[in-house]
Amino acid sequence: MLPQGEDDEMNICILMMGTFDSKGTEFAYLRQELIKQHVRVLSMNTGIFEPTGDFPIDIGAEESAKAAGETLENLRTRHDRGYAMDIMCQGASSVVVKLYQEGKIQGIISMGGGGGTSIAASAMQKLPIGFPKVCVTTLASGDTREYVGTKDIVLFPSIVDICGINRFSRTILTRAGGAVCGMAMAEPQKVQEDKPVIFLSMFGNSTPCVEECVRLLEQDYTPLVFHATGGGGRTMESLILEGYCDACLDITTTEWADELCGGILSAGSKRLDGPGKAHIPHVIVPGCLDMVNFGSRATVPDKYVQDGRLFYEWNPMVTLMRTNKEENQKLGEILAGKANASDSPVAFLFPLRGISILDGEGEAFCDWETDEVLFSAIEHNLRKDIPVYRVDANINDPLFSKRAVEVMLKLMEEGSIRKGRVEHGNCKK
Repeated sequence: MLPQGEDDEMNICILMMGTFDSKGTEFAYLRQELIKQHVRVLSMNTGIFEPTGDFPIDIGAEESAKAAGETLENLRTRHDRGYAMDIMCQGASSVVVKLYQEGKIQGIISMGGGGGTSIAASAMQKLPIGFPKVCVTTLASGDTREYVGTKDIVLFPSIVDICGINRFSRTILTRAGGAVCGMAMAEPQKVQEDKPVIFLSMFGNSTPCVEECVRLLEQDYTPLVFHATGGGGRTMESLILEGYCDACLDITTTEWADELCGGILSAGSKRLDGPGKAHIPHVIVPGCLDMVNFGSRATVPDKYVQDGRLFYEWNPMVTLMRTNKEENQKLGEILAGKANASDSPVAFLFPLRGISILDGEGEAFCDWETDEVLFSAIEHNLRKDIPVYRVDANINDPLFSKRAVEVMLKLMEEGSIRKGRVEHGNCKK
């Protein structure tokens, strides 16, 4: 290893955090592997009890407890694992964010089972996209949504349980250490972005529409597309709240159908809240609300099968269910309520000849009468000052894309004027 300060790579500091009371031996090995990469290592303990492993601890568990308003002694004597986990998740997150804001770390790595992964993931989710985050975990092959959240956290499968150094863990920890160091050393190209950013939501059934919108926007704007598959919608909403965009052209709101009907691609009940809270213009299209997503046909809930609902096998792993009039009524009320809560420029566009590819004339889900229930429910429950545009086209017709972009730009102009009034103190309260 080169002496500290004689290699530019030594300017890189990797935060190694985890429960050193239960995984001390494994973290001691990981620390040595990180040092081999010629980086500095800052060790942070999040374990409640006495640490094991023969290596220096730079940030003790008491600091995380203190950051959450507790004491390590109280956590030990209380004997409440759930409470202790909650405190350490909160406290560790605060400590990690502070280290990042002070520029003291350039990457973070952890490892653990359920508990250790929860603490690490809670902290990593508070760090910005692009900051290197790696966690070796026993949970990497399961449902990882709660651990990854809306951030670019790399979950490294541990293969075997994290219990000692063996032929498997030795390789995994070495590679994971190399991964976080490589990420920290690889500096992304910096490009001066001066175009306004517009977020768009897309699905397989609305792809032609969104692609045409992107083509119409990309000369003067930076359009960024999110796949409306649950995680995509949550990520888009999160980045909107973090101030990464100037407007949202929400072509595909299908995730609300899954939220209402128990499909597998729900983005949660906060979907559509972001633009209003971030005070940015928002164009809402009920794109692909004609369908609910399930896995293979065998995964469709029995209640829907027994009701004789209309299904379409998009591929062997995806079964789509056509929404009915009752569900469209509820969806209309929900979308109107979301728009009503916004004090930013907002508008709706309705494609009268189908809200998806499958809802096109003669297609499997074509039911424009049921679509009209959705449109009418939105209009009936909507604030009178929110405009609605009915377009005599399918959502994927170029005509609809052209109109959607026109309305988006109009709202952005209106939002700019409104912002100017606020800044100059001329806005009436």
